[in-house]
Amino acid sequence: MDPAMCSELLSFLKPETRADVRAQALEYILGVSGTPEGRQSLCAEPRLLQVVLDLTTEQSAHIAQDAHHVLVNLTSDPTTHKSLLGHVPTLLPSLLTLLQDPTCPFSDSTCTALCNLSREEESCQSFLQTLKQEGLCQLLHMLCTPKYNGHASLDYLGPLVCNLTQLPEGRDFILDRDRCVIQRLLPYVTAGSTVRKGGIVGTLRNCCFNHRDHEWLLSDQVDLLPFLLLPLAGGEEYTDEEMESLPPDLQYLPEDKERESDPDIRKMLIETVQLLCATAGGRRIVRQKGTYLIMRELHSWERESYVSRACEKLIQVLIGDEPEAGLENLMEVTVPPDLEETFTRVDQEDEGSLDQ
Repeated sequence: MDPAMCSELLSFLKPETRADVRAQALEYILGVSGTPEGRQSLCAEPRLLQVVLDLTTEQSAHIAQDAHHVLVNLTSDPTTHKSLLGHVPTLLPSLLTLLQDPTCPFSDSTCTALCNLSREEESCQSFLQTLKQEGLCQLLHMLCTPKYNGHASLDYLGPLVCNLTQLPEGRDFILDRDRCVIQRLLPYVTAGSTVRKGGIVGTLRNCCFNHRDHEWLLSDQVDLLPFLLLPLAGGEEYTDEEMESLPPDLQYLPEDKERESDPDIRKMLIETVQLLCATAGGRRIVRQKGTYLIMRELHSWERESYVSRACEKLIQVLIGDEPEAGLENLMEVTVPPDLEETFTRVDQEDEGSLDQ
């Protein structure tokens, strides 16, 4: 940004400037933040960024709202994250304070900005360092408290927590056996908006990459599997023998039982179950709980090809022979480069069909 332009904007945004002039200056910045070039130019101006952050607590609701929207735009571009966090060290603490305020009318925008900032591994690491254990506990409390903020849905807390579990520290917090964290999340697999549910299911999927926790997750202490299978189950009839093999929560479902409506969430649920099949112990438990029956009926019902393929992959594991000795843990098996390229290409084709 031209230095003269930056200085002029800063003068317009001073506290002593008339409110209408400040509002117009901020509207201009909001427009600039809507383009990649504009975001880069704004992120090269630390003083301007600090002023925008300060304006998020402005008494004028219109100005505060626009300041939040600027931050949402800026954080939506991963290439700006390093500059934002470097130029404005107070950005994360300030946004977290706003998010935790149950009276803040702009918490949804704050939550979206934080969700954006936590997508990339480097900025996510900075986020976790800022949060510490107390902050993670507070996020979980907000996520699991209906109407924590009467002015905001806070649905993006789901994806935010999911982003944090891309790192081992985030997964360790959710999987802490002394805190009963993951158990508190399970009821929200089927409750709330698609955004919130998608974030919760994504969190569970990320945690299932920790294969050493699989038997605990499948045990009565957590009993994860029924929570994953219930959204995938319909109201189909089963024989008495088949019904008895299902977990109690999946037995005798009403004929009008509806499956999860979002195909992306259905795919993540299937992938999470497949991750639980990575170890021999996990596969044994998943098979014993009648998972094949749910997948069989889901595959007959499913209309999205990329979800059907995920279902087929899981069915192959469920009905296939056990790996030979030494290869029981599928997460520790080395995949030959040519097969890895094939699998990558198939996954990309699946993503391509999703985009269409």
